[in-house]
Amino acid sequence: MDFAPLIRRKADRFRELEAEIASGNLYADPQRARELLRDHNRIKDLLATWDDFQKTLRELTENREMASGTDQDLAEMASAEIPLLEQRLPKLELAVQMALLPPDPNEDRDAIVEIRAGTGGDEAALFAADLYRMYTRFAEASALKVEPLESSPSELGGYREVIFKVSGEAVFRKLRYESGVHRVQRVPATEAQGRIHTSTATVAVMPEAQEVDLELKPDELRIDVCRSGGPGGQGVNTTDSAVQILHIPSGTIVRCQDGRSQQKNKAKALQILRSRLLERKQAEENEKYAAQRKSQIGGGTRSEKGRTYNYPQNRVTDHRINLTLYNLDSFVEGNIQEMLEALQTRDMEERLADASLSDATA
Repeated sequence: MDFAPLIRRKADRFRELEAEIASGNLYADPQRARELLRDHNRIKDLLATWDDFQKTLRELTENREMASGTDQDLAEMASAEIPLLEQRLPKLELAVQMALLPPDPNEDRDAIVEIRAGTGGDEAALFAADLYRMYTRFAEASALKVEPLESSPSELGGYREVIFKVSGEAVFRKLRYESGVHRVQRVPATEAQGRIHTSTATVAVMPEAQEVDLELKPDELRIDVCRSGGPGGQGVNTTDSAVQILHIPSGTIVRCQDGRSQQKNKAKALQILRSRLLERKQAEENEKYAAQRKSQIGGGTRSEKGRTYNYPQNRVTDHRINLTLYNLDSFVEGNIQEMLEALQTRDMEERLADASLSDATA
């Protein structure tokens, strides 16, 4: 495929963006400023990759010519470099193709993450807490911010449910494929016989919804205020700060009681509600697309079998892309970048294949 015409258009757009950014009124509209800077950085990375691809292609051509020349020493040096250049070129070409794909409109958003204990009782709740800690450690190492929104602790120190927001650069793009069923195989602390048990937790990663995405009409909401319950200290348990919101058309219920402030709990509950409703809306739209695109990764729904954490073998396996890593001890400490990048790369490859198929049948 000849990328040159597309690259020229991107270069023209890059110059337009640089002119707008250099103007004195860039930040008059903060939202537009963020969009311009995001597009500027994306095209800048594309052009740098394209330059690297072109340079490698020239070097490969020159080395092949020198390898067939009469100067023996020069030919040997050129021949030694050819395999490395041949190995690098297709990777750069794939990177160019990926950078040319239209971005997902949600990928630069912050994310709302919900973790729920599944089968396994107390051990499942402890595993949910381990996952929460894993994502928190990853966020800290990646200069991302974690804001707890709601939680339901278990008696042994785990979580029946924990909901939190992760904010920073392109958070949803990084975490979106964590959605699904996570399965742990290990000897629980409560197991006296030393037998390995299998427990599960579900993870849902949703792009944070804004008010402009969904209009929550007051007459479609039923908001109830009640006294908080469960662990949390005397102040939480003796104030009418818990907020429960029912979205009548969908039947979706959100409850938030983590804070002492009723208004803050209401704001958090609305934030969670918007994101759940946006996720549902996008899932319905994606069902139409899924009939044409049978992705190995899938949509990251809560019902999908996603990943197994096997402690006896120090192994973590993502079943959607058949990737196994033997660094579970490091993985659960937040070292999940390799897995995240592999999931992103596989999805981009599938999108490229779909784009090529569409071009062929058009």
